[in-house]
Amino acid sequence: MNSYYSVFLANSVIAPCQFNFHLNKIEPNNMTQPTPEILKTKQHFEILDGLRGVAALAVVCFHFMEIVYSDYSQNFIGHGFLAVDFFFCLSGFVIGYAYDDRIGKMGVWEFFKSRLIRLQPLVIMGSVLCLLTFLFDPFSTYAGLYGAGKITLIFLSSILMIPLPIMPERYFNLFCFNAPAWSLFWEYVANIFYAFLLFRIGRRFLLLLTVLAAMALCYVCYRANSLMGGWSGGTFWDGGARIFFSFLAGLLVYRSNWIIKNKLGFIGIAILLALAFIMPVSKWNWLSEPIAVILYFPLIVALGAGAALTAGFKKICVFFGKISYPLYMTHYAFIWVFGNYYSTHKPGGIQLVIIITTSMLLLVGIAYLVMVVYDIPVRKYLSSKRKQAL
Repeated sequence: MNSYYSVFLANSVIAPCQFNFHLNKIEPNNMTQPTPEILKTKQHFEILDGLRGVAALAVVCFHFMEIVYSDYSQNFIGHGFLAVDFFFCLSGFVIGYAYDDRIGKMGVWEFFKSRLIRLQPLVIMGSVLCLLTFLFDPFSTYAGLYGAGKITLIFLSSILMIPLPIMPERYFNLFCFNAPAWSLFWEYVANIFYAFLLFRIGRRFLLLLTVLAAMALCYVCYRANSLMGGWSGGTFWDGGARIFFSFLAGLLVYRSNWIIKNKLGFIGIAILLALAFIMPVSKWNWLSEPIAVILYFPLIVALGAGAALTAGFKKICVFFGKISYPLYMTHYAFIWVFGNYYSTHKPGGIQLVIIITTSMLLLVGIAYLVMVVYDIPVRKYLSSKRKQAL
């Protein structure tokens, strides 16, 4: 898989000292050597990679539009935030596929190293970009309200993934500089649970946990009339409920082999996915959003894993898969700038369309540049040092 949650397979290196995992205990092997089978990259699901790119673009568009329309019922992509739940579901499927049959051989710590090498460089880069735009935003004076010590503390909390919702000017985001990092925080939490518990449990117990998680998700949505929480200090545990269900659901889809063979192709399934993001925002959110997350997104993953991909769309899906994570982790630095520009200049109509469309294209270009110049070289360097250490 070329997606940002699975490309680490190509970088995975097995430590000389590994572990055998049993139901009740973990026992070290005596210097078990890695085998080619453990390191071998598995089959790609290019359509799932392409769908991740569609979801990333939906998130970027949603973040622009929510600044323009604070009333989400007026926003044509008012449910774009549900793309994060799709990411979580896809992550559960990919992690299960990539590691269920190898984590016991490679060991928990090597699994964590693989995840850190894959995810953390862009966490750092996203934080750096957000710091720079915070300090040099021409449409804002917020930087003058904070001393060097506090800015340093906020920056360190961002790169170390420690929630610190202390900025009222940024709506008490868990990560004040790079707001989308809240979902990466929960992704790390899910990976920890997977490494120590989820990969060892049977399908029946997994199904039970998934049902309980669905109930918790429904409660959260009914209480708030939306599943948008998780990004702020006041909605912290909503994020836990969102990943608790979606990650388990994706893992369950993989382990149950709920892969639906179909001929919808990338475009057909991408349209189905987009429908969830543009469905109307209404008083029925407490019902429509859980239906989308609990039933619809696992179905989309099952369809995407089973769909045939024509040669003409393969390059598009591969590109979308590669660019999705860099785009997700770097775009919000410029969303803050756009928000301040919109507040001070109040552009309207055609001007807004041109600004947002052009900005989205530029953000894709920036994400690609970051990926090629920074992310890929850094991961290659870290992987090579890891191999040398072994």
